[in-house]
Amino acid sequence: MAPTGKAGRYRGSVKEFPNFNASQDAEALYNAMKGFGSDKEAILDLITSRNNKQRIEISQAYKSLYGKDLIADLKRELTGKFERLIVGLMRPLAYFDAKEIKDALQGIGTDEKCLIEILASRTNQQIHNLVEAYRDAYERELEADVLGDTSGHFKKMLVVLLQGTREEDDVVSEDLVEQDAKDLLEAGDLKWGTDEAQFIYILGNRSKQHLRLVFDEYLKISGKPIEDSIRGELSGDIEKLMLAVVKCIRSTPEYFAERLYKAMKGLGTKDNTLIRVMVSRSEIDMLDIREVFRTKYEKSLHSMIKDDTSGEYKKALLKLCGGDDDAAGEFFPEAAQVAYRMWELSAVAKVELRGTVRPAADFNADGDAKVLRKAMKGLGTDEGAIIDVVTHRSNAQRQEILKTYKSHFGRDLMADLKSELSGSLAKLILGLMMTPAQFDAKQLKKAMEGAGTDENILIEILATRNNREIQAINEAYRAAYHKSLEDALSSDTSGHFKRILVSLALGNRDKGGEDLAQAHEDAKKLSDVSSGDSTSLETRFLSILCTRSYPHLRRVFQEFIKMTNHDVAHTIRKHMSGDVRDAFVAIVRSVKDKPAFFADKLYDSMKGIGTDERTLTRIMVSRSEIDLLNIRRVFKEMHEKSLHHMIEKDTSGDYCKALLAICGGDD
Repeated sequence: MAPTGKAGRYRGSVKEFPNFNASQDAEALYNAMKGFGSDKEAILDLITSRNNKQRIEISQAYKSLYGKDLIADLKRELTGKFERLIVGLMRPLAYFDAKEIKDALQGIGTDEKCLIEILASRTNQQIHNLVEAYRDAYERELEADVLGDTSGHFKKMLVVLLQGTREEDDVVSEDLVEQDAKDLLEAGDLKWGTDEAQFIYILGNRSKQHLRLVFDEYLKISGKPIEDSIRGELSGDIEKLMLAVVKCIRSTPEYFAERLYKAMKGLGTKDNTLIRVMVSRSEIDMLDIREVFRTKYEKSLHSMIKDDTSGEYKKALLKLCGGDDDAAGEFFPEAAQVAYRMWELSAVAKVELRGTVRPAADFNADGDAKVLRKAMKGLGTDEGAIIDVVTHRSNAQRQEILKTYKSHFGRDLMADLKSELSGSLAKLILGLMMTPAQFDAKQLKKAMEGAGTDENILIEILATRNNREIQAINEAYRAAYHKSLEDALSSDTSGHFKRILVSLALGNRDKGGEDLAQAHEDAKKLSDVSSGDSTSLETRFLSILCTRSYPHLRRVFQEFIKMTNHDVAHTIRKHMSGDVRDAFVAIVRSVKDKPAFFADKLYDSMKGIGTDERTLTRIMVSRSEIDLLNIRRVFKEMHEKSLHHMIEKDTSGDYCKALLAICGGDD
């Protein structure tokens, strides 16, 4: 039976081909592979236009007509990723999953990510079919092979999932929901050590509907999402598996949208993941995955595949994708509901912002001043001692050290540091010794001085600071440069971009929460792009995005999606350009998820050839006492590598040591 979504609608992208004739298709494939070379276009066009049941009938007809195995012929005629994709489509889903798991288990090392993806996401029936297919194809027991190749709590959870016995009853007991939430809290956050068995039992057996309510209750009683507790209590493969299970419970399409995005973002493509997801979900929930992808990543799955792959492989993947949600009329109305749910979840979760640099216990400004003086006295400089003191004191403590140093030695600590240190390390240490407002003011000044303006720095700072921070920057700028920040911005920028920056630099954003009626009106103003007057549109966006409070803007963005089926950033990108577009998108991203905005900036500063040390230093200094711990967690989630690891790989020497000290740990 074809899988269906809400209201019984089929949500796959590959549909049953009308007027299907297995023998005709078998003959067409035979002709496409006959003689020298093969007609790859004909092969991909035919196979991606038939559903799995029809493809199996074609295989049987091919054997009857020609006495040959169709999969074997396809393997011989095709190569590489394209061959893997086409052959994958020719297998029944259970046998496709069995082959993926067999490949993941055999050879040196185990592909844990493949095991996690398949076993965390499949239904009971799909698991039962997989176990049978594995037994039939390899004459082995899947459970025995998993037991032999994995260990610890990871192994135990995989075995639980392999039973395919998750409860399927939609009738939920409120008492049991409360009890399970309490048991999970006591097994993790309230316990010395972690009771993994309790997590395995509850997350591996309870129904999806029940667990969604457990997660809501857990948030209520603990003040944080279950995912945060899993990250804090578990580690390694069991942590990844539990997070995948939770994601699939919350939304299987959202889980796969994330898998696809991560498979294609950055340098290189994880083709095995891309193929596995596109093949396995093409007749289940590809339309839902496309919707979530478009809403969450502000680009269509189609466009990302198109940019990231090539040749027949690309054409086949695009056929499985089934449409471009950036094309007119292709963006599904259901995406509004998906986005709505994502907003509601983020609104309920109270995320505690946490820095990595905290005040040192038993702080002694006098002792620290002496250590720093000794480190810079005589021949040579003890950079290690300087790094150790400066990176392990809060900014308020560093300001005390500055005063104490001057009163003890009659010297300016900043001047001494500047003369003793050089390059990137000097910029980092001197940045840490300034107050946050002085540091931001200096970054803004440097962005505007000399030939050309660094608009990205102006946008990053002014779009992400709160009223109090902006007002402190204004004071620091005037004190240091004897000119108002507004005047500097006005003389160095122009047009709508100048108006946006000046508005943000006033630090006069509304305080307070959301006003639902006003949010509806604001969303209506933002959504009116029909006039074609870009000046009017930019003025409307400025009057709302630069002045409303963050909680209110979150509601505006939610209402906007409800009205237009588009994310507000999509509309900005479509109807605006240049610095104006970049400034508005930065504001939107900052409102939605500031740690994610900075995580992306940090990743971009280190990916590829060369390092943008200016950006890396600026963000590590400015966020170290605000939300760098949150940024670290988001970084790991988004890029599947830790910030610590990337800094270690991309920088060197004392600069690297200082950055790692600020980073505060390896996730």
